[in-house]
Amino acid sequence: MVVVAILAAGRGTRMKSNLPKVLHSLGGRSLVERVINSVEPLSPSRRLVIVGYQAQEVKAAMEPIPGLEFVEQTEQKGTGHAIQQLLPHLEDYTGDLIVLNGDVPLLTSQTLENLWQTHQEYQNDATILTAYLPDAKGYGRVFCDSENIVQQIVEDKDCTSAQRQNRRINAGVYCFRWQNLAKVLPHLEANNSQKEYYLTDAVTQVGKVMAVDVQDYQEILGINDRLQLANAYDILQTRVKEKWMLAGVTLIDPHSITIDDTVELQPDVIIEPQTHLRGNTVIQAGSRIGPGSLIENSQLSENVTVQYSVIRDSFVQAGSQIGPYSHLRGQAKVGAGCRIGNFVELKNTQLGDRTNVAHLSYLGDTTAGTKVNIGAGTITANYDGVKKHRTKIGDRTKTGSNSVLVAPVTLGNDVYVAAGSTITEDVPDDALVIARARQVVKPGWRNKSAENKP
Repeated sequence: MVVVAILAAGRGTRMKSNLPKVLHSLGGRSLVERVINSVEPLSPSRRLVIVGYQAQEVKAAMEPIPGLEFVEQTEQKGTGHAIQQLLPHLEDYTGDLIVLNGDVPLLTSQTLENLWQTHQEYQNDATILTAYLPDAKGYGRVFCDSENIVQQIVEDKDCTSAQRQNRRINAGVYCFRWQNLAKVLPHLEANNSQKEYYLTDAVTQVGKVMAVDVQDYQEILGINDRLQLANAYDILQTRVKEKWMLAGVTLIDPHSITIDDTVELQPDVIIEPQTHLRGNTVIQAGSRIGPGSLIENSQLSENVTVQYSVIRDSFVQAGSQIGPYSHLRGQAKVGAGCRIGNFVELKNTQLGDRTNVAHLSYLGDTTAGTKVNIGAGTITANYDGVKKHRTKIGDRTKTGSNSVLVAPVTLGNDVYVAAGSTITEDVPDDALVIARARQVVKPGWRNKSAENKP
């Protein structure tokens, strides 16, 4: 049995932000959300988030995540003081406690599983995560025997010249036998310049302590400022892109492409330069996305092409072509074999199979059938100043250029709308509708009085 505690009480002054540090976004998720997600494979019995600075804002941001418990640290007096706040909440608990930091978002589930497995296998009282850094300056050094049993943890400022040659550092991630830690916590002392209670002081007092090295030191990098946040994003992007390229996805110029780790791609997808994939997006096999496109929280079926376009919260069926310069949003649903072309916007609109909206059109709150052809410049006027209204267009209907369909209005099957018409009333099946003023020509007309002015 394991309980997880996540330290998320700090302000993060070096971020220079009114937003609590742990709520800053990394690849579409907050830092603390990434930490929470990393422990899911462990199936912890409880997940305790220790909050302090702007506690209510942090709680509100994590409210959609079920099963979290919040423990308040009203004064921030160090990591040891933060864990002391757990004592009344884990009074009768007899299992293990994993302690994580809410600003260390790159730690993988595999590393945490290895930490806990090692802790149990060797029956340790505490197991700490360590890493070898290329430059360990500023980090506390961990000294172990040949069996990885921790002998000493020395802060950087207290190290001798010889000790500083040791590049093995404390990553600040721990697994404790809770009952042993609970006995030590009340006796921690703040004998340091910061007058804070450090969890590292408890590590050396609980009993047998073993170190486990992380394979990739980048996993334990914390976020303290915007530069480190940007560096973490680069690391995350490298992971994601390598994963998909090894899975059969082609990324043309990977350095100009960004992909959230929530995105799902199938083999033989091609991602062109300057394309960005966000949120819960799924792109199926054979699709070609970009260049210059943004896809967010959308699902694209097989063999879809998208060029220089934005698709948000929408669905595109197999074989459809989007763009260039199209915008799909608000639960737009495009059927199979459709063409959505130049400077077309679809909002909360559903199109049947083999329907074309080729250029210069806006369809909002519209339902169109199969094999519909929307002429250039067709607009659905869906808003009356108070409410949005729907337009319904039947199968095989065609609209002429510069048509306006004033909702609510229904066009039947096989309807032809004459160019330049403004349709305000329903049109039955198999009809031609003309709704425009008769052309009037006045020969020899010009403003003669204007011409005579000096």
